[in-house]
Amino acid sequence: MLTFEATAVSTSDTGLTVSAREFEWLVDEPQALGGGDLGPNPVEYVLGALLGCLNVVVHLVAKERGVTLTSFEATASGELDPARFMGKSYDARAGYKSIAVTIAVEGDADQAELDEIARISEDRCPVSDNLAHETPVRIAIVKKVAVAV
Repeated sequence: MLTFEATAVSTSDTGLTVSAREFEWLVDEPQALGGGDLGPNPVEYVLGALLGCLNVVVHLVAKERGVTLTSFEATASGELDPARFMGKSYDARAGYKSIAVTIAVEGDADQAELDEIARISEDRCPVSDNLAHETPVRIAIVKKVAVAV
């Protein structure tokens, strides 16, 4: 079993610096949503995480099946209704209603083989799994204890 962890420090009401292992990145909202537009927003990172995971899994599955891929380009998009996030309506879910991914590759596989690689990759991709199936999330907010110096 592997455990992954990320930590974060708020830089503003919409900005956040996230750290995982030795890497650090910014999360922010676009100006249209009240942010400083200093980085992708959380739902854009979800799309990026999905594409990153599929890149690894598609290449892995292709190699397992004896397929050589010489290029990989992918696009993920999804629509969400911001009403719940903004506290205006609870009729629709807060997240994406669906996500569409298109992957364009070059390599030595025919379309039937690419369809099978896509099927297997969707099943084996951890990020796709988290998005497609309910994952328990527990959120706790605790009071920070000041340390006297």
